[in-house]
Amino acid sequence: MPHSSKPSSSHALTDRSYSAVKVQKAVPETFSSKVDKKAQAERVISILEKDGMLPKERIRSEVNWFYEDLGIDITYFILENAETIASHIVSLYAAKISEYAKNTGHINIELQKRTNNSAVFIHSSEPGVSLSESQWERKIDVEYLNKPDVNHAYRLESYRSTGVVAENAPEQLRCYFLQECNFAEPVPNLYSEAARDIRSVADKTFLTKTSEPILKIYEDVMQQALEHDGPAIEMFQVENSSEHHIVVGYRMGSTSNFFSAVTDLCHYYGLYSTRKSVEHFSNGITIMSIYLKPMPSEAPPINISIYRVLEEVSLIYALPDNPFFSVHEGESKLGVQEATYAYVGWLFAQHFCNRLGTAYEALREIIDESDSHQLAILHDIKLRLREETFTRQSIFEVIKSFPHIVRLLYARFSHTHYSQQTHMTNDEPTSAHYKLMSEKPLSEQELYDTIIESASNSHERQVLLALLAFNKSVLKTNFYTPTKVALSFRLDPSFLPKSEYPIPPFGVIFVVGSDFRGFHVRFRDVARGGIRIVRSRNKENYSINQRTLFDENYDLARTQHLKNKDIPEGGAKGTILPNLGADPSRCFEKYVDSVLDLLIKDTSGIKEPIVDLVGSEEILFFGPDEGTANMMDWGAEHARLRGAPWWKSFTTGKTASTLGGVPHDEFGMTTLSIRQYIHGIINFLGLKEEDVTKVQTGGPDGDLGSNEILQSKDKTVAIIDGSGVLHDPIGLDRGELVRLAKERRMISHFDVSKLSPEGYRVLVEDRNVTLPSGQVITDGFAFRNRAHLLFKADLFVPCGGRPESINISNVNELIKDGDKCNYKYIVEGANLFITRQARLELEKHGVILYPDASANKGGVTSSSLEVLVGLSLSDEEYISNMLFVDGKPTQFYMDYVRDIQMNIARNAYSEFEAIWREHKDTGKPRSLISTDMSNALNRLSLQIENTNLFDQEVLRSKILKLVFPETLVNKVGLDVLVKRVPKSYLKSAFAAQVAAGFIYAKGPRASYVDFYDYVSALLQSS
Repeated sequence: MPHSSKPSSSHALTDRSYSAVKVQKAVPETFSSKVDKKAQAERVISILEKDGMLPKERIRSEVNWFYEDLGIDITYFILENAETIASHIVSLYAAKISEYAKNTGHINIELQKRTNNSAVFIHSSEPGVSLSESQWERKIDVEYLNKPDVNHAYRLESYRSTGVVAENAPEQLRCYFLQECNFAEPVPNLYSEAARDIRSVADKTFLTKTSEPILKIYEDVMQQALEHDGPAIEMFQVENSSEHHIVVGYRMGSTSNFFSAVTDLCHYYGLYSTRKSVEHFSNGITIMSIYLKPMPSEAPPINISIYRVLEEVSLIYALPDNPFFSVHEGESKLGVQEATYAYVGWLFAQHFCNRLGTAYEALREIIDESDSHQLAILHDIKLRLREETFTRQSIFEVIKSFPHIVRLLYARFSHTHYSQQTHMTNDEPTSAHYKLMSEKPLSEQELYDTIIESASNSHERQVLLALLAFNKSVLKTNFYTPTKVALSFRLDPSFLPKSEYPIPPFGVIFVVGSDFRGFHVRFRDVARGGIRIVRSRNKENYSINQRTLFDENYDLARTQHLKNKDIPEGGAKGTILPNLGADPSRCFEKYVDSVLDLLIKDTSGIKEPIVDLVGSEEILFFGPDEGTANMMDWGAEHARLRGAPWWKSFTTGKTASTLGGVPHDEFGMTTLSIRQYIHGIINFLGLKEEDVTKVQTGGPDGDLGSNEILQSKDKTVAIIDGSGVLHDPIGLDRGELVRLAKERRMISHFDVSKLSPEGYRVLVEDRNVTLPSGQVITDGFAFRNRAHLLFKADLFVPCGGRPESINISNVNELIKDGDKCNYKYIVEGANLFITRQARLELEKHGVILYPDASANKGGVTSSSLEVLVGLSLSDEEYISNMLFVDGKPTQFYMDYVRDIQMNIARNAYSEFEAIWREHKDTGKPRSLISTDMSNALNRLSLQIENTNLFDQEVLRSKILKLVFPETLVNKVGLDVLVKRVPKSYLKSAFAAQVAAGFIYAKGPRASYVDFYDYVSALLQSS
């Protein structure tokens, strides 16, 4: 989505768009180019007489009917030539004869013509009868309007005939004319003034035909659409008419099937369009224009219907393909707001229906956790129950079958989250307020009782109660924000069952878009973590990802929280699951914008207020993860455009030169932490690194994989990455590995001439490959997925791969001869690569193992200090010190990077030693000690925050000097830093620093007396 370089002054529909209907004089939308209809009609008659397709006595009357009585807009006669019009008249005549023969009283016309750069569709249509019109418009959406590329954009004009097809038939004709855009000027630089000039970015035909008053309306809407990501909406009443003109501007490609969905919305409220158009502009803005009239039989006042359309256009924009909204379903149909609520509830229930039940809980209680076989069986049962207990379709059928329950649940939701005071105009209610007054919401207990009475079985009850749980958990939502691009909900996580999620998160955000769904989970108020895009290879893989999305997010955030123990921010993680075929970067942009809706509190009085049941300001910090490393710049810039004061720290991993980010890969931040654990093992065991054999997942194209190669001196015997498997038992050529690492290329680019006779490379696309040993690999993809279980080496360092690649079901494949493991030492670089039970099994067989929560924390430390510098420096200081000058980093920047690296190394080695020492003293598995240490540190940190230690000036000053890197203190001064950084962040940083120093020094079993002595020593040393 393109963005203006000009900061936005508002990101919501202005009050005037809702509070008053602006009156528009009855000016034409377009100037008609001159066409001599009489002369053209005569040419058509001549053609028809020559072709002989119509009876001669009917030719003139049919042509006169078509030109004069039918009332087709003049645009049609301008765009089409006489030959095409003649063929349409013949087709219409044939259709009328055919329908007359059926004696149904209706005439069904369906004409379509396509060329390389244009199309015409004409069909019969009764005003407000949406089925045929929706079908045609959905076809137009899919084939022409959904395209996000300005180079292949089509403008659309559509008109309804004023006359009917025949005397005894009620149908009028609906005509659609599409023409490939021919822009007035070349596509402009999106940050230039030309990008905001409608005469520079519009189609030539549009400029030729459009009147000045209408052009001004389009320009105003275009400027609004450039200022924010959601739809900009304006409405006008045509003077001396019941007709209303609605204009909607939005970013091209940001939604799909929107044209047909808006038609359904209008028909739902008893409105039909006389004319409508879709115009694309080369600056990436699309504007839809619709002239609406009420059906004569409709009871609601026209203003009520129009206001409902206005308020619900943004919901249609966010979810245009909602299976719960239909205008063809009789009395049980749900309104747009109710249907949108039902859709979100459907997704919520898919993730959070209690899938395991009491039988599973009882079984889990009696399972012996030391028995890996029993744990493997329980793991399989858990997966099976989650897959089969509540399917997407079964949940959908339940919600669809209880529309009256959905209405009652939505009324409660709306009553809680709809800000009523802003929707009164001259003491008259607008649509949503009107709706609220018409339905008094039931209490939560009454809703519960109604669900229990209405549901006929436990399956139905659990699904409907999941929707009630959703209602109770929502603390904040952008549901009623008119400029939203996706729906976001801040949830109270207390609804999560402890049996499945033993450590409750601090907060959960649920995001629902037209082409994705996503979550954000955090374990403390001040929290930071990466945003991961979960990609799906095919429909089956997407289905699996749907079921496991939240669990993966929770586990990642929990692991992140364990990692973040010695920094101010608690653990957090975000996941985005794009639909098959969706653009991941666009999904990320919608996700971020909708989360910002919940974080940025508008003080201008212009933006729609959000009912906030959280009760305090929330700030989130996002970082890069799988699929989002190149999107952090956009996130920071977008937060700045949205007016977020903390935009410099909103994302980490930003481009160094232009936004002052500290890239983990360039400076090897994450690998630096992992290497401390590897060096620790080598040093404590008295090994020589050059003699240590190693297997590595994650290739030289990735951050961890490339830096692990560049920072190591070992004998790497195998590397497994996305492209395949590379193996050489005498050690892979290090010079060739370094070349690939510096070029960031996969092992598919390895020069195989540098392999020994026993070495080989098998790519995922390979089939029936014979290895030097004589073994035949029939499927390279399957071989790659299991290769980490096959090799032997001293050291195993996972630097990439999917979560749970080693689990309780396959861990025994690593253990040979009943006792010996393929690997002696494992330093887990990739997140969640090994499950908890599998780690314990490996350690039981003598493996020295350091889990991801300890080893992979260099990146989080770097990101935390990137956040801190953004909070600490003013905009001017940040630009002059953190941004590159003439393409080179400033001295301040490089000094700050060195401070970060020293901090990473110090913290990592301190934790390594503490775990090694605790294992030596207790014999407890290192993976459990790591968790104990993280939990003890996080628990102590929270306790410290709730004491008055921070208020003790001497201690605070000493600790904050350790929190703020020396380069930052020297530049700004500690007193200024303390004033600038939010107090909540300072207290968190202070507590984390004290807790980390104490736990690393004294261990997780230390007592309160030990802590008292530790703090006393700190004060004395001050």
